[in-house]
Amino acid sequence: MAALMREKGDWRGASVNTAGDDKIRVNVERKIFPALADRDAQLVLSNVSFEVAPREFVVLTGPSGCGKSTLLNIIAGLDKDFEGSIDLGAARDQMTFIFQSPRLLPWRTVYENIALALPEGDPRVARIPDMLERVGLTEAANAYPERISLGMQRRASLARGFIVEPQILLMDEPFVSLDDPTAQSLRQLLLELIGRQPTTVIFVTHDRAEAIQLGTRILRLSPGKASVIDDVPVQLTPEQRRDRTAILAEQMRVFGTG
Repeated sequence: MAALMREKGDWRGASVNTAGDDKIRVNVERKIFPALADRDAQLVLSNVSFEVAPREFVVLTGPSGCGKSTLLNIIAGLDKDFEGSIDLGAARDQMTFIFQSPRLLPWRTVYENIALALPEGDPRVARIPDMLERVGLTEAANAYPERISLGMQRRASLARGFIVEPQILLMDEPFVSLDDPTAQSLRQLLLELIGRQPTTVIFVTHDRAEAIQLGTRILRLSPGKASVIDDVPVQLTPEQRRDRTAILAEQMRVFGTG
């Protein structure tokens, strides 16, 4: 499901503090994948440390296999086997994770899949029709996932993520494998949803143009034994985020390449 709350309790080799201010503080000293069969133990993350201010849109980018998704899973609490600490401030129980796969239950309609993110009797259920209208799925409310396109499924995933009114939104390449027009429409939809319902976002992508268009700040991870090698603010206005020329120019500034 898109709405994913962190488990309570201690982490093996890690610590969590939720009594601080509203900043997210990430400090992963070391993350190792253990040896398996004929594969040696692998150091994946090393000395990754950064903070995220409220309502920042931070993009984690870097080459495939550099540990971006692993880092996001650690922040989410899905991977507890690391050395370091994660501090989510006061927003610990108001976090949503949107994965690469829409993860819609095939035996539930679009409406029912969105409603599943809310506790039984939650008054926010009354907001689902409005949310469906925002993401362009009003006509598909009673359709089953197999009857709608992948792009529409990902719209439903966005709706499910935002219906819980998250203070922290984690996104792991949610628009990967889509054709460019569909991916572009979903990026614009995401920006519109955040404009109406501001939230703190940590977003993983390998697509540099996507990183520039969406992010307010880019964290680049190094390949192999990943650490943060660059931390750069994105200098685009909301209007420029709709302009491919402006996005390309900013991409050249941040990454030094087209």
